[in-house]
Amino acid sequence: MRTNITRKNDLMVNYEVVNGWTVVEIDGDVDVHTASVMRDALLGLIEQEHRNFVLDLGFVTFLDSMGLGAVVAIAKRVRENQGSLRIASASGLAQRIFRISGLDKAYDFYDSSWEATRQAPPG
Repeated sequence: MRTNITRKNDLMVNYEVVNGWTVVEIDGDVDVHTASVMRDALLGLIEQEHRNFVLDLGFVTFLDSMGLGAVVAIAKRVRENQGSLRIASASGLAQRIFRISGLDKAYDFYDSSWEATRQAPPG
């Protein structure tokens, strides 16, 4: 069952647990106005003991450097909590932002959330 975490400033964050992964679906622009909303939503899930995440960017219409910085901050916190992060359904724009920043090598990308959750998390 998908749960809505937050809806604010034209950004909606939902999640559901699939095969041991917490799939977080982001819908809207992730920019200077909304990046902290996304970050705080995921940090709240970490505080609730979620460890392994799939960040589904399929409905992200815009991603800027603040949004990318939020992803980096989330990934750091996930790793500090012995978890893992996969990115799914990233649009061409999002993939380009990761590539330009050189962060495309730092994350595992999947074409869909289904592909990212086919195998249970390690450990």
